[in-house]
Amino acid sequence: MILAALLALLLIVIAPLLIITINAVKSPADYASGGPLSLPPHLYWDGIVDFWNRVSFGEKLWNSFITSFTVAVLGVLLSVLNAYALGIGKVKGRLWFLVFFLVANLLPQEVLVYPLYFLSKEVGLYDSLISIVIIFTVIQAAFGTYLLTSVYQEFPTELLDAADVDGAGKLRTLWNVVVPVSRPTLGVLFTFFFIWTWNEFFLPLVFLVSNENQTVPVALGVLQGDRLMDVTMTSSSGLIGILPALLFFLIFQRTLTRGITAGAIK
Repeated sequence: MILAALLALLLIVIAPLLIITINAVKSPADYASGGPLSLPPHLYWDGIVDFWNRVSFGEKLWNSFITSFTVAVLGVLLSVLNAYALGIGKVKGRLWFLVFFLVANLLPQEVLVYPLYFLSKEVGLYDSLISIVIIFTVIQAAFGTYLLTSVYQEFPTELLDAADVDGAGKLRTLWNVVVPVSRPTLGVLFTFFFIWTWNEFFLPLVFLVSNENQTVPVALGVLQGDRLMDVTMTSSSGLIGILPALLFFLIFQRTLTRGITAGAIK
């Protein structure tokens, strides 16, 4: 039964990707004659090339990468600092802080869009990648703080006592003891923060109106909504949009597996 469930899950995940890949390298004529499930008689790259040039996709890739990477780094950093204070520092009112971060994770983005739009206009950050970096850093850090606090509450007190005996201050204990021990968990957070930010669509659509500031999901959505595109062009755009995040996930797969395994063993 478990094997059947795994096979069904793989089919659900892999089948759409295979169909997108097949149709991305298929000419419109081949698609019209053979349908979406037929194999192309030859590889047709014009759809991918035309889409890349039409939306200046290299620029969109850079916008998505720099935004996602910056958010992942800052989100992990803020999560560590907050969780260290709440989980190990035992600050007063810790429970209320955790409730606040939990509520922040439960709020839908539609509730946040108007006040964030107004604030970004007031401070002159509207239509800027900086606004997206700030917003998603706070959103991701709220989740990371809630998760890491529960981890740091169970942090081995022997290590903290040893650092205290050695005369280490709070910051030295954090960077030399707590961070190295929790590195697998931080690697998991970094990976998820990057992928989540990369795939975000709604808030970047609202805050990034200039073509040169758009990210990959916004470029895909705007182009498909503004122009009538054939299926092969749509498949090409979907394939190009998925590949960077997929490659990032595969590169950091060992980090992700190591972090999950470490948490399971603990």
